[in-house]
Amino acid sequence: MKRLFQKMQLNNAKPLLFSACLFPAALFAQQKNDTISKPEVLEEVLLTGVRATKQTPVAFTNVESEELKSRNLGQDIPTLLNFLPSVVMTSDAGNGIGYSGIRVRGSDATRINVTINGIPYNDAESHGTFWVNMPDLVSSVENIQVQRGVGTSTNGAGAFGASINLLTDGAKEKASAEIANSYGSYNTWRHNVKFSTGKISDHFEFSGRLSKIKSDGYIDRSWVDMKSYFLQGAYQDDNRLIKAVVFGGDQQTYQAWNGLEDKEKLKNDRTYNTAGEMYDKAGNFVGFYKNETDNYKQDHYQLHWNEKISPFWTTNLAFHYTIGKGFYENYKNDEDLSEYGIPAAEVNGELRETSNVVRQKWLDNDFYGLVFSANYKRKGLNVVVGGGLNKYEGDHFGYITHASDVPVADFPHPYYFDSSTKTDANVYGKVNYQLGSAWNFFGDLQYRRVTYEANGNDTGLVDDAFDFFNPKLGVTYNVNADNSLYLSYARANREPNRNDYENGNPEPEALNDFELGWRLSKDKLKLNLNAYYMRYKNQLVLTGALNDVGSPIRENSGDSYRLGIEADATIIALDNLIIRPSVSVSRNRNVDFYAQRDGELKDLGDTKIAYSPEVVFSNALTFIPIENAQISLLSKYVGEQYMSNLDLKDSKLKSYFINDLNASYTIKPEKVFNAITISALVNNIFDEKYISNGYFYSFDDTWTDPNKVITRDGAGYYPQATRNFLIGVTLAF
Repeated sequence: MKRLFQKMQLNNAKPLLFSACLFPAALFAQQKNDTISKPEVLEEVLLTGVRATKQTPVAFTNVESEELKSRNLGQDIPTLLNFLPSVVMTSDAGNGIGYSGIRVRGSDATRINVTINGIPYNDAESHGTFWVNMPDLVSSVENIQVQRGVGTSTNGAGAFGASINLLTDGAKEKASAEIANSYGSYNTWRHNVKFSTGKISDHFEFSGRLSKIKSDGYIDRSWVDMKSYFLQGAYQDDNRLIKAVVFGGDQQTYQAWNGLEDKEKLKNDRTYNTAGEMYDKAGNFVGFYKNETDNYKQDHYQLHWNEKISPFWTTNLAFHYTIGKGFYENYKNDEDLSEYGIPAAEVNGELRETSNVVRQKWLDNDFYGLVFSANYKRKGLNVVVGGGLNKYEGDHFGYITHASDVPVADFPHPYYFDSSTKTDANVYGKVNYQLGSAWNFFGDLQYRRVTYEANGNDTGLVDDAFDFFNPKLGVTYNVNADNSLYLSYARANREPNRNDYENGNPEPEALNDFELGWRLSKDKLKLNLNAYYMRYKNQLVLTGALNDVGSPIRENSGDSYRLGIEADATIIALDNLIIRPSVSVSRNRNVDFYAQRDGELKDLGDTKIAYSPEVVFSNALTFIPIENAQISLLSKYVGEQYMSNLDLKDSKLKSYFINDLNASYTIKPEKVFNAITISALVNNIFDEKYISNGYFYSFDDTWTDPNKVITRDGAGYYPQATRNFLIGVTLAF
């Protein structure tokens, strides 16, 4: 923490600095001297290939683990990052635990590149990031960097809206242990225990964490039962760091991805969950299926070798392997048996071609590879060369485990199998050149090759290869010690994902990203102002519709763009009062958009891009009444947004404004414990009934009037929790 205080350089504000370390939304971190710029800190050398520094002409925010502690009471990482610039988070269960998502600049999770210690985390096929598989991961994270826009070259799928880089806990000098427990609304419990041996013989360190999180969820039956672990062993001397990291999660959740279409229920019974509804032959509701669940286990293995070869050269080599396996189970009413390869059967003299069935859809996959980088730093020159080679192998298969109306001899009855293979290789070179004290020039060239093969019933036969060249150029001008300006251009290309192939013949998408920024850093005022213009070709925009397992459907939109301004600041108003506002104003458009409506292909002109609010505002007001205590009011406004690209009123999500109250107090006893920290969080203190996410779909009605085609529309919504609380106690030894 002392190092963090020194970086902030806020004179005569020691109590204030303590609060800044604990405060959950550090929006000013772009100005901090980035720790990875110190070559002697081998813990963070492994991120030199994927992270931005203050010399990099891109918009980014760093968040230290200390800044998240008071709010880290069991909610997912998207919830904890909700108050960063241009961020909108969503939660299927409504309370930020379980299946949660994050959007940045209107780009959904499939377009946000996520790495953990520089290793790709996005699912190779869907491009999604499933935080539910890594519950309580933030308790083992040292810091997080969020880059907006294309950012710098990174491993894994291309960043089309943002990238999120997580660095897990570093080796600790001293032995320590920690027990944390929290409880809150909807019978939410979190328990975790952490330990570190500290340095043994000045070189070795072992540490770990075990966590368990359970919650009933805000939405009916949206319960979660999640477990996770984190283990690492490290060897470190003056010139090398070898670290083995193993972490994983095991989760079971009741499905809440259906949303709610019934507007009457949305008004009077907004927690109603349609998942698992069961009906008899006459169509009468008879109850809910108890095992309408998602079940998945994922384990990650990483081995990192960081070497300081000379005063000017450092290298990083990392091997990784991820194994995941699981299924979700559904009760399906009145299904056509032929779709499952089950023949019609005569039962009591009646031919049965349909039946209520229970099905399981399985995924069994392996993801492995290596990433590497070498960093040369001398005087005003900083060069990084690196790359990665990764391979994904996944099997998708399904079973019918029960059919209510027909005899089936071979339960569980297999009904599909799909095998997929994907390879992803990239090499890049980055240069930062400091010319005098004023100018810094940045260049970043990446070549990426992707091959994807699939042979399933859903995707059809896929055998595609993509070659992408992604250049990035920029310049930073230091006006004086307090002010700097930057300008950058970046090109990004991105392949379609599995769902895109299932829904048609998608084209790869391309993006040209222009960024212009100003950074001001004074003792009591830090300000970031960034303007961007992101021009897309064949952007795979969300249509608003979902497939049968709740995954968003996308389509190529031709030409489109995002134009916006982002501003965030840290203002020290008083010695015990900090204000941290951020605001994003944007224009997001599909250019000359065409859509099939009422049996005709219609030119709708320029339309708004789905799920892209034009105004996003947040503010964090922190008051420090006494030393070791802080109270924060966290506010978030998200403007209205459309769930389709058609500018239809029925697809509009209303704007919302919510406020959370966060408080913490640390006691430092003289015996037994090093510290006892009590934290409390009241979410949505004004009890707003808001909706942060939904879906929209259209279909052609050809039966009402046989002579006409009428396009009908529908929408569903994901209500978010009203006022709720979490309270926790952390005992540090």
